[in-house]
Amino acid sequence: MTDVPSRAAAGFSSAFGAQPAGLWAAPGRVNLIGEHTDYNDGFVLPFALPHRVVVAAAARPDTRWRVWSEQTGETVEFGAAEADDPGRVEGWAGYVAGVVWTLRSKGYEVPGADLAVASDVPAGAGLSSSAALESAVLTALADLGDLSVPVDERPGLAQRAENDYVGMPCGIMDQSASIRAVAGHALFLDCRTLAIEQIPFDVATSGLAVLVVDTRAPHRHAGGEYASRRRACEEAAALLGVPALRDVDDLDKALATLSDDVMRRRVRHVVTENQRVLDTVALLRSGRVREIGPLLTASHASMRDDFEITVPEVDLAVSTALSAGAYGARMTGGGFGGCVLALVDATETERVAAAVATAYAGRGFIEPVWFAARPGAGAERVR
Repeated sequence: MTDVPSRAAAGFSSAFGAQPAGLWAAPGRVNLIGEHTDYNDGFVLPFALPHRVVVAAAARPDTRWRVWSEQTGETVEFGAAEADDPGRVEGWAGYVAGVVWTLRSKGYEVPGADLAVASDVPAGAGLSSSAALESAVLTALADLGDLSVPVDERPGLAQRAENDYVGMPCGIMDQSASIRAVAGHALFLDCRTLAIEQIPFDVATSGLAVLVVDTRAPHRHAGGEYASRRRACEEAAALLGVPALRDVDDLDKALATLSDDVMRRRVRHVVTENQRVLDTVALLRSGRVREIGPLLTASHASMRDDFEITVPEVDLAVSTALSAGAYGARMTGGGFGGCVLALVDATETERVAAAVATAYAGRGFIEPVWFAARPGAGAERVR
């Protein structure tokens, strides 16, 4: 199969009968640690994948947008009236319309454009294919219109497109990783101040690899469980009298204050997960990569038992990877399906992945797919 930029360019030519003015790419992401902490004003540590959404684009003389998708083969067209009405454009094209809307709502003169989208970011796997789409489109439109959109403001704009146009209440982590990541590093993000630090994460020099296993379990949380977890966290913060759960500095006291056991478990996950992010960052700053393994595993246990967002496929992948010799393993992403990551010796990647596949066959699950992830670059023009 041809590379993704070439597929996007070919799709543009086929759909619109012309050559694109350029190609822009934005990556999916893996969250090394820090799950459901972002919307609690906490800390996260994602890194960008080499897998990318690529947008081939050219400006139009009118205020209309036509978008072709390689995945569906369809072209969706909308104008300013549809773009300015959150939720009017539905499905995958809603993410594109949402970017147009959020830029226009901030006063930017967004150019009309034709866009063709191709991707090798697995959809529905918890690797933020939607954030990659938003980030690639935003980067393309900003360049096409010569819009002076500060880079540090772009993640928030992309997040607003997803929150307020599409209706998915995600935090800012995914868009931050897709736009601001640096190759060879994990992005340490304070989700309250939006301060970032690029943390060296070159696993190869330590003889290690990050094995990512796509469990291929259904990954759906836009309208239900994800939103309910966020709501529980916000309600708990209000009961505890703090702006967000990030501000809980005495966990025992907080747990004793809350009467609802489910809410207590939600709080315990967020508070302890924030600390695990800080501990992981400290280890990576010291070059002690292998030692982050137990923190990854503890994160998974917390997601499974306290936040209750795992499913049998991801739990089996984690336990099997650990039994096969992984230093640590955890689900990554919003939960209820998706991917697992495991920190393994580079020489053992295939063996650990094969062990997970064998375990799946024994349970009758869909065969998983896997790859070894290296931290990639954020959104950029590629041609």
